[in-house]
Amino acid sequence: MRRRSSRAGLALLVAAAALTTLAATAAARTTAAAASPIVIGWAFDSKGAMAPFDGPALAAAQLRVKQWNAKGGVGGRQVQIKTCDTQGNKPTIAKACALKLIGQGANIVFTTCDVDLAAPVVQEALNRGILAVAPCIGTDQMGPKRFGPKGRLAFSFGNVAQDEGSAMAQYAWGRGWRSAALATDNVIVYFKDITASFKARWLQLGGKIVAEETYQDPTFHGSNVQNAVSRLSNVKADVIVTSTAGAYGALGPFITGLRTLGNDTPIINSWAGDGNYWLPKSPAVSNYYFVTTASVFGDDPSAAVNKLAKQVKAGTGGFVNGSAAIDGIVTAIKRSSGSTKGVRLAAAMERFRRVPTLSGLVSFSPKIHTVFGRQYRVIKIQDNKPKVVGTVVAKVVVKI
Repeated sequence: MRRRSSRAGLALLVAAAALTTLAATAAARTTAAAASPIVIGWAFDSKGAMAPFDGPALAAAQLRVKQWNAKGGVGGRQVQIKTCDTQGNKPTIAKACALKLIGQGANIVFTTCDVDLAAPVVQEALNRGILAVAPCIGTDQMGPKRFGPKGRLAFSFGNVAQDEGSAMAQYAWGRGWRSAALATDNVIVYFKDITASFKARWLQLGGKIVAEETYQDPTFHGSNVQNAVSRLSNVKADVIVTSTAGAYGALGPFITGLRTLGNDTPIINSWAGDGNYWLPKSPAVSNYYFVTTASVFGDDPSAAVNKLAKQVKAGTGGFVNGSAAIDGIVTAIKRSSGSTKGVRLAAAMERFRRVPTLSGLVSFSPKIHTVFGRQYRVIKIQDNKPKVVGTVVAKVVVKI
């Protein structure tokens, strides 16, 4: 009886030791997994037309990552950003960048601030089930609308055009303007969607559209900006509405052309027309307005935004979306119990409702994967001097 008891006890001790060893091994593996970094692969344009937008957003994101890591990271995991330069968003180089970043273990892939130019990078991420994020794409095409079912993994922390164009119309209406002339730069979806969204909301408010012109900026081989200027110069309107970027080469000639011909009608633009890097020295730009996410001129309503803008030497207000995107990703990972799987992060982000970030409150939906509901800064440039003159939040996300 004693021998049997001893043997049984010895067996129990061996089994207990084995279980302890297995548990310790599993715990070690869990700890090692938890400690592995969260890798963000960021494909950006350092030299091309998107550089004024991509660079500051990346710089803001890098600063925000340092802040999160100083607090212990996300669930005990540090965050790393690995970059690759798309060199003007050339499709072959952009695709190679995506593959390089994915090969380096990217859990999430970031891309440039225009959906057409971002597509090669986005598609490579989606094909592998990886969340694809842009800091400032401004269309609803960064999602299922363009990329189909796989597009559920694509999001942007820019402002969706249906919200931004609506906010522009709301601000113009509040100024007492009642007739508008539209000038659409038709080279990219975002530009076209902005003017279309302005028009939709403007008509809802009771405004009149007195003229509609189109043009193509020089960056995309356009040469007809002055034709649109000539036709608009004699149009009587309370406001002229456009969406184009200073970096694309049409904005300065568009404004200068109208003023030279004696047309001093107020011009309002989207976030694309942010910044003062593109301003001609003579004649100085005046009576020009644009909406944006943040002011880079030291007069933003938020002291934290002003501090960050100075740190990253931002050229446009979209820089703040780099910080917002990092905060959004951190929130999604936390709400997914630490997972970085694309489907889980996407499901969490589709449920974002007024999530606080440095850029304001961020919301998504299953259909709209680009931010709506933020408060825009309205900036006026007079004699080449920018100044915040108001804020506006769209009351309606219009359908176009």
